[in-house]
Amino acid sequence: QEDVDIPSRRVLITGATGLLGRAVFKEFNENNWNAVGCGYRRAQPRFEQINLLDSVAVHDIIHDFQPHVIVHCAAERRPDIVESQPDAASQLNVAASGNLAKEAAGVGAFLIYISTDYVFDGTSPPYKETDIPNPLNLYGKTKLEGEKAVLENNEDAAVLRIPVLYGEVERLEESAVTVMFDKVQFSNKSANMDHWQQRFPTNVKDVATVCRQLAEKRMLDPSVKGTFHWSGNEQMTKYEMACAIADAFNLPSSHLRPITDCPVVGALRPRNAQLDCSKLEMLGIGRRTPFRAGIKESLWPFLVDKRWRQTVFH
Repeated sequence: QEDVDIPSRRVLITGATGLLGRAVFKEFNENNWNAVGCGYRRAQPRFEQINLLDSVAVHDIIHDFQPHVIVHCAAERRPDIVESQPDAASQLNVAASGNLAKEAAGVGAFLIYISTDYVFDGTSPPYKETDIPNPLNLYGKTKLEGEKAVLENNEDAAVLRIPVLYGEVERLEESAVTVMFDKVQFSNKSANMDHWQQRFPTNVKDVATVCRQLAEKRMLDPSVKGTFHWSGNEQMTKYEMACAIADAFNLPSSHLRPITDCPVVGALRPRNAQLDCSKLEMLGIGRRTPFRAGIKESLWPFLVDKRWRQTVFH
């Protein structure tokens, strides 16, 4: 058998234009997988344009490409948007996910469905995969329904629950972590920061590595399926993240004000939905980038004071 340049392992990534999807695409692509990404609004020219609500289009791309693995990153993941557009969110998070799982089963592809720590109510962390979910907001409910739809349509699929993500963003608003950078940088006005909700900021590169490792483990062992958790292990409120960001860039943080009350606006959030990741760790799967290193790499292109760049990077 002669060496063929074309990688034999094929992976399809939905939501490949998004923050997590871009990292997942890159991770597989750089590790000898033949990766195809699909997106919707921002797809062309790099990725296939597919409306995941169009079941014929979904069927066609899966049957044409015959992927071994599908990583389903596409979702409406902004809790406040889900509350205001419940039907559209349910279509994407639940109906499209169930359909994708059915199509994956049809070609024998291993589906990894990306879910969230928001399936838990945050009252008794850390949460194992076997703990009973109890989502507080509609976003968490749609993602939990999506999990059920996936596993009902494809018993060999995997669900990967992850917490708040950050990474190399195209716009600061792409992540609930990076969006704070402007408040940190403009220290001439004080900024209220949530110091109530306990979060575990997780780098998308780490999640991408976990997806690839999970896929490769599954290629060797068909028993790799079901529900898994992955998360960064540094517990921080948004206030603490903002202070860490300020510290990473040698910026002042005295203008940041910690607010310790439970937030009253927007969708309800769990106080502490820490995920227990020992199941994946026991499989030898995982990677964690220290928050300061990861956030510096993600945010320095958005630094307003460019003089600072020279001092740090030269």
